[in-house]
Amino acid sequence: MSLGRTFLDVRPLRTSPVYRRLLIGRTVSTLGGFMTMVTVMYQVWDMTHSSVWSGAVGLAQALPMVGVGLFAGAWVDRADRRRVYLLATVGQAVCSLLLAVQGFTGHAPVPLILALVAAQASFGAVGGPAAGVFVPRLLPRDQVAAGLALNQATGQSMMLVGPAVAGLVLGWWGIGVCYLLDALTFGLAFYGAFGLPPLPPEGEKSRPGLHGVLDGLRFLTGNRVVRGALLTDLAATVLAMPVSLFPLVNEERFGGDPRTLGLFLSALAVGGVIATAFSGPVTRLARPGPVMLCASGLWGVSLAVFGLTTSAWAGIAALVLAGAADAVAVLSRTTIVQTRTPDALLGRVTAAEAIVGQAGPHLGNLRGGLAAGWSSGATALVTGGVLCLLAVTAVAATTAELRGGAGDPDEEPGRAPDSGSSSAGAVEGDGATAAAPGAP
Repeated sequence: MSLGRTFLDVRPLRTSPVYRRLLIGRTVSTLGGFMTMVTVMYQVWDMTHSSVWSGAVGLAQALPMVGVGLFAGAWVDRADRRRVYLLATVGQAVCSLLLAVQGFTGHAPVPLILALVAAQASFGAVGGPAAGVFVPRLLPRDQVAAGLALNQATGQSMMLVGPAVAGLVLGWWGIGVCYLLDALTFGLAFYGAFGLPPLPPEGEKSRPGLHGVLDGLRFLTGNRVVRGALLTDLAATVLAMPVSLFPLVNEERFGGDPRTLGLFLSALAVGGVIATAFSGPVTRLARPGPVMLCASGLWGVSLAVFGLTTSAWAGIAALVLAGAADAVAVLSRTTIVQTRTPDALLGRVTAAEAIVGQAGPHLGNLRGGLAAGWSSGATALVTGGVLCLLAVTAVAATTAELRGGAGDPDEEPGRAPDSGSSSAGAVEGDGATAAAPGAP
């Protein structure tokens, strides 16, 4: 294998100007989103010095994802995804502007700040499923995984850079400027998507209301590959999420040194960035099912090793490996969802995937805390890693379709058109840009 094929596959950047602009918009908006996340936490803590109110920030961000997500997905599967995304982007920008106004005036009560955060998260829960169709509709099938890897790489990079930039801006200019900069980043996301052609669902539109939601859930339970991918992700996050255990393990094993704790938190992200940077062979392999199963099992094993080690550097190495495995598993799961879901259902399934990704880590951190309360942090880590490995093995044993490849059937239900198709050509000639966690 040539060295060039080892690194992140950048073919979508060369072959698709529209995707390139979408990625730029996504990257800048993600940066703004992480800046706002840090700023809200800082402002609420500065106003209250209460861990309860600080915890409410996460709740204000997570609840709309669950409460709005599935119904938003059903709406997205009835409408022009481009228009829905643009409306959601405008809604999020308005929320950031209102946060900036209260940041400059300094008179808003905490519940109002949380209400604005929840409103912005609600718009994100609408725009996310709409943006979920962009990559499989804009890129040829053999580049979908590469496009998703580029999205992931830029998102992880902004996750590292965004909080640091927020800290500098907060120190120099204050919270109002941070919120205002986030609002401006939505302008690039809007500009990118504005040039897209209409992207209505291909096939039968979603039924309105609860009926459409139930149709999406029936697909999730009936499609063994997609169901297996989401179950694997739940096994990894619910059974083995380690973040809530880091302070306790740091206290038990390493004397509570804050520098060690910081390295634990950074190691997962570093592993993810490294794995994504060298994801070329994974995305070109076109076998996301087996890759996801192996990576999820490695995640569990790495965390069990971290629980057993008494060396800080060995523990950090195990966490870097776990972060790399997690990044590969997430990339493979997203590839499965976006290539195995019919376009007419993609909004609802993307919304369900986002809910799994949001709820799983929260439940996993809760499980870890409860298990540690009954035993110890190290025991909770080891048992969680072993349970994750067993659960992933069970999914693999019972889902032959996932073991067999899950990425290259002849009749790919949600496949993007090939490069020469009229749909791809129409988009290529038009121009645009896309989403981000900060944006939808």
